[in-house]
This record gives sequence, C-alpha cells and structure tokens, in this order.
Amino acid sequence: MPSRLPTPFLAAVFLAAACAPPARIGGVRSAPPAPSGQWVAPGEAGAPLRDGEAKLATRGAVVPVDIAGRLTSLSLVDVVDLALGNSPQTRTSWAQARAAAAAYGSARGRFFPSLQADATGGPSKSISQNPARVPAERTSVTTSLSLQYVLLDFGARGGTMAAAHEALFAADLTHNSTVQGVVLQAEGAYFSYQASRGLADAARSGVETARANLEAAERRHDVGLATIADVLQARTALAQAQLASQTADGAVHAAHTQLAVALGLPANAKFDAAADTGATPVVALAENVDSLIERAVRDRPDVAAARALARQSNHLIRAAQSAALPTVTLGASEGRNYSNNTALEGSTFGLTFGLSVPLFSGLSHEYDVVAAYENAAAALARAEQVRLQAIAQVFSSYYILRTATQRVATSVELLTSATQSEEVARGRYAEGVGSILDLLTAQSALADARAQAVQSRWTWYTALAQLSRDAGVLGPRGETNLQMTADPARRP
Repeated sequence: MPSRLPTPFLAAVFLAAACAPPARIGGVRSAPPAPSGQWVAPGEAGAPLRDGEAKLATRGAVVPVDIAGRLTSLSLVDVVDLALGNSPQTRTSWAQARAAAAAYGSARGRFFPSLQADATGGPSKSISQNPARVPAERTSVTTSLSLQYVLLDFGARGGTMAAAHEALFAADLTHNSTVQGVVLQAEGAYFSYQASRGLADAARSGVETARANLEAAERRHDVGLATIADVLQARTALAQAQLASQTADGAVHAAHTQLAVALGLPANAKFDAAADTGATPVVALAENVDSLIERAVRDRPDVAAARALARQSNHLIRAAQSAALPTVTLGASEGRNYSNNTALEGSTFGLTFGLSVPLFSGLSHEYDVVAAYENAAAALARAEQVRLQAIAQVFSSYYILRTATQRVATSVELLTSATQSEEVARGRYAEGVGSILDLLTAQSALADARAQAVQSRWTWYTALAQLSRDAGVLGPRGETNLQMTADPARRP
C-alpha cells in the first residue's frame, strides 16, 4: 500500500499553486502583472463581433425613412425619435424586460404538470446459470410516458412566481425610466446645440458691429475728427470680437458632436438641426413643488421599480422558507417493453404519491432564509433612498426652473435696454459728441445681453425638460406633460 504524502509536502504544493503566476491566455498573461500595470490584450480580445452578433447588438440602430429625407433640418421630435431608436441603453433595457417576461412565464409553468417521454434499449447479453429461461443475447426497447405534478409545496411555487411577477414590473418600469433618461439626454444635447449656434450668431453680429465701428473710426480719423487712439481701440475691439466668434464656432462643433452621440450617429455624419430662433413661450409652471413631489413619488418609473424590487425580495423570503418544508407530489406513468423475445414484452402502468421531507442540509436552508430577510431589508432601504433622491431632484429642479423663468424675463429687459443704449452711443459718436470708449462699452454690453438672451432661453427649455423627467412625466416624444399657465408678469 503506498505511503501517504506528508502534510508539509501538501502545504508546500498548495502554497506553490497559490503563488504561481496567472495562467496565460492567447499567449499573454491573463491578468495585469501588477496593480500599477496595464493588461496587454491578445488579438482575440479585440476581435470584431460575428455577423449574427453584430446584427443583434445593433438591431434598431437605423435612420427611419421618413427622417432620412430631412437629416439636415431635424426638429426636436426627430432628434428624440432618432435617439430612442439608436440608443444602446433602450435596447438593453428592452431586452432585459423581455427576459423578465420570459422568466415570469417560466415561473408560472411550475404550476402545470410535467410530462416526459423516454425510450431506452439496445442489444444486451446476460450471463445466467439457466440460459434456457431467457436468451443470453436479446434486443429490447422500453418506452415510457411519465407525468409528475406537485400537489403541495407550502409556497415555493407561489413565492417564486410572485417574485418573478414583481421582477417583470421592475424591468418594465426600468425600461420606462431609461426611455425618459434617453429623451432627456437627447433634448439636452439639442438645446445645447441650439444655444451654441445662437451664441455663435450673436458673436458674428458682434464682429460685424466691431468692423463697422472700425470703419467709422477710420473715416473720422481721415477727416481729423478722431485721434489714432480711436482707431486702435476699434481695432482691438474687432480682434476681441473675432476671437470670441472663433471660440463660439468651436463650441458649435463640440455641441454638434455631443448631439451625434445622443442620436447614436457617427460624429462625422451629415446631419443638422433646424434653426430655432423663436421666442421662449410666455408661460409659467402652474403646479407647486408639493404636487410635483407627490406625482414623482407615485408615478416616477425608477421609484416604482425600486418598490417592485422591494416587493420581489419579500416574496423571495416566502420561497426560501418553503425550501425547508415538505413537498407532496403525484405521479403517473405508462410504459411498454419491445423485444425480439415475446417473453420479455409487456406494458406497465403506475400511480405514485410522493412525500419529500428535508431533514438536514447543513443549515443551508436556515442561512438562505436569513439572507432573504437581509436582502429584503436592503431592497426596502434602496427603495427609500430612491424615493428621497427623487424628492430632492424635483425640489431642486423646480426652483431651477423658476430661476430660469425669471432669467428669461430679465434677459429680455436687458437686451431691450442694451440695444437702446448702443443706438444712443452710436448716434452720439456719429455726431461727434460721444467718445469711442462709450460706444465700445455700450456695444460690449449689447453683445453680453445677446448672449444672455440666448443662454437664458435654452436654459429654460433644459430646466423644463429636467423637471419633467424628475417628476416622471417626460413623454416618449419629448413632451413635458406639466401644467403650464400664461405668466402675466412677463411679456413676449
């Protein structure tokens, strides 16, 4: 009998295995060599998806025919439609919702009996003391049809199905929340792009104004009505305006790239949004913050999904508890044996009742129940956290929208005043009673007022979309579904 290996030898083997370098994969290490090092990936790690996988991963990532004809003048509704159709986030949440629906169907199937057909057989040879009774070599095939049904399991099936039911709710509500998030992202990118274009237009207007000032200063200098200092100041103002315009043009390209990302299109795709230079609607929010918080807690998809997951955890407690209880089953079977020897042929029938009583499982059932209770407590805490976070978001977004509404009204007044001030300063300079410094100051204020007007307008739209999403009422086509009313304190 071979001798047993000494314990120190086994310890050395285990230690060597623990200290051994990671296994290699694709000719390289399977893990980084050190915490500060980077993993060198083999070529197969970056291999492209196969045709079927690529189609599955990008299904729906297309431009609809009705939108393809107006890719260079997209409206806000077009932007939202493209974003929803091309977003990997919506495709992911949609697939997860369908998987949850299939899991719920599987859980319901446990309430139905199971039916199974079997067929076994083949040639065989037996060694017998009396070969005259049964042939030593024979061929037989046995077919059977068996039915099994669980009569009583003390809540295992019910708890599992109820948990799958709540998981389905959570997956569907999570998809709704994902849709709202994608819509908000698309609208935010659209508003940022429109704002950047508006700022670029305002900067170009500033360049034209500065160029006109330089020409006026040069004419006055040529006829002796202005000094060279006026010309130099005008040239400086023109250079500053050109620099601001170039910066604004760069911001337009950056915003266009972010809009492409939101639409799921390449950054170099040939598309553009239709120009929107209209005035901000003269409306104000008709709902108070408490009513919006109540709607968010009641209807917001991610809050409702968190509640569904908490209910799911409670049902899983019931399923875990039932695992330690008996199970009563009913079975029925019918079989038929076919053989080349008629003595071995025949039919069998059976009806069985089964009782399974778990006696001891190493305390695993008890620990499963404890884990289920703790998971349920954690799910309830997460649901409360999501609820409090939703309340905070609505509260913050509500006052951000109020501030944005006030800024729109103030920016209109600022633009009107700055325009009038610039006209007066330009007229005084043309008449020779005003200085170039007064004119440049007035025009700088006008440029700032134009930028404030553009930014306040699109900031208002962004704040409205954010509040709609935080309240859980942002529609799949970008509609806000908030109660608005005319604001008598504002004018168009």
